[in-house]
Amino acid sequence: MGVVWKGMAALAVTVAASIGGAQAATISISCGAVGQELQLCTDGANAWAKATGNEIKIVSTPNSATERLALYQQILAAGSADIDVYQIDVIWPGTLANHMIDLSEYIDEETVGQHFKAIIDNNTVDDKLVAMPWYTDGGVLYYRKDLLEKYNKQPPTTWQELTDTAKEIQDGERAAGNDKMWGFVFQAKAYEGLTCDALEWVDSFGGGTIVDADGKITINNEKAAAALTMARGWIGTIAPEGVLNYTEEESRGVFQSGNAVFMRNWPYAWALGNAPDSTISGKIGVSALPKGGADGKPTGVLGGWQLAVSSYSENPEIAADLVKYLTSAEEQKRRAIQGSYNPTIEALYKDQEVLTAVPFFGSLYETFVNAVARPSKVTATKYNQASSEFFNAAHDVLSGKAEAPARLAELESKLDRLSRGGRW
Repeated sequence: MGVVWKGMAALAVTVAASIGGAQAATISISCGAVGQELQLCTDGANAWAKATGNEIKIVSTPNSATERLALYQQILAAGSADIDVYQIDVIWPGTLANHMIDLSEYIDEETVGQHFKAIIDNNTVDDKLVAMPWYTDGGVLYYRKDLLEKYNKQPPTTWQELTDTAKEIQDGERAAGNDKMWGFVFQAKAYEGLTCDALEWVDSFGGGTIVDADGKITINNEKAAAALTMARGWIGTIAPEGVLNYTEEESRGVFQSGNAVFMRNWPYAWALGNAPDSTISGKIGVSALPKGGADGKPTGVLGGWQLAVSSYSENPEIAADLVKYLTSAEEQKRRAIQGSYNPTIEALYKDQEVLTAVPFFGSLYETFVNAVARPSKVTATKYNQASSEFFNAAHDVLSGKAEAPARLAELESKLDRLSRGGRW
């Protein structure tokens, strides 16, 4: 590789292929490695390579979205052709648009039209389709069905119900001999994942979306403060102190080992939690995340990943063909069944094989299509900085370094300076 990636190891798997004895084009694609991501990406890319006779180089990147974006920006700023196809977060099209080709020049309108319009719109910057949807996401609540039945509890519909149920079952299970049991695990490390979790809490209380669609900074309000104060109360009571350093996989590790009653995570954890080697296989339920209270609403943050082709690729047409294959209905169906990754093609939510493998894709369909978006479109190239300010503020409250009202007032001032008075 021509770019030095400081402190980061790159894994490359090369599939050799040729057409008529001539060396085929080599296409490199970055893949995440959360859960089954890397394996599913490898399998899909290998199938495309076999069908087309091209070579594939798969590059694993940091699991942390914050670290991955920094890496991408370093590579792209250098104009490097080392990666042809980038796996990019749903919040990055505006940030990376100048470095990506227009995929509408290579993928026909009918194919593009199969995907959720809202995601296509999100991925379109200045009339340029900078990425194709690969899978979508929405935050959901996982729970131990067996434990809720044991204690005669229903899945919580409010955060207060979750708090009370988590504490009761946690204490009961500890008294019965499992001193490692916790009530609730989630993502509270100071990174993009905490922006997702904290925005879900804030929005569920009616506290807004940090910055509204017009660019106005809305985070400094009583409901947002109440949401973060509530979450602070979980630390050390129903959630371990260590949750302050948890990402998705640390949370899943505790839950899947049988040591948590509830978990906030993305849909990918379903397939892993129900794998044959899982301690809790068959014991997992999934519901919408709770609402803030009687006048609140259940809120899951919109997540998901896209595939984009670098403007510096030496083989843009072939790279675009790989993107078309990996985002196709056939490939998205395979990934949904094998890894519980949400399709971005609406028809697959009515596919019986998909619904048999992941029943909550049907029951929580509205949760996924109406998930709340992070304010990446309005903040554009400054989103990463705005998100960093938000998750650091949330982390300060969760860790007890600051009280929510004062910290949110400070956050508002910082975002105001960053945006030049809301003019992002």
